[in-house]
Amino acid sequence: MAERTGGKLTRRDFLKGTAGVAGTAVAVELVALGIDPRPVEAKALAVPLKKGKEVPSICPYCAVGCGQIVTVDPAAGKILDIQGNPDSPISEGTLCPKGAATYQLVDNPHRWTKVKYRAPGSDRWEEKPLSWAMDRIAERVKETRDAAFNEFQDMPDGKGGTAKKRVMNTYAIASLGGATMDNEWNYIHQKLMHSLGVVFVENQARI
Repeated sequence: MAERTGGKLTRRDFLKGTAGVAGTAVAVELVALGIDPRPVEAKALAVPLKKGKEVPSICPYCAVGCGQIVTVDPAAGKILDIQGNPDSPISEGTLCPKGAATYQLVDNPHRWTKVKYRAPGSDRWEEKPLSWAMDRIAERVKETRDAAFNEFQDMPDGKGGTAKKRVMNTYAIASLGGATMDNEWNYIHQKLMHSLGVVFVENQARI
């Protein structure tokens, strides 16, 4: 029987109490169908469990803020696993596909760790230093902004006509943020874009 907490049966207690019964019923059904689940069960039991210090955290992707449990090895200074936090009042342990794959942000052998650049008209990628890429981006942004900057613009004057008003903007640059940007990064990023006069500022996670 599931235990009651404060005289009330919780969702977690109910699931604990019914898991064994449901598992036994499924096993009986499989045997009746001629399927022996014992080899699969034995293999599952042989899979090593990732054990370490569990640290409550928040998913870094969208603004929902689903709870996560990050299992870490303090001695090695590394993350072992990231899963949903069942105590989260927002997500109750569930994660979307992006949130469930958060561990790949930390440990992913397929993730590029060097700048790749393909020149216009080229058919291959070249490795470049990060400092070169940052300087190149800054140069292109400044060139584009200088060539298409609007100090004044004709705008409605509220009386049926138009008036020349100071706008200090550019329509030649747009900013599309990525879903891995957290709130702090988004705040600083939009401040930078607005200081440049960029008016087209959006984030992929909101789209």
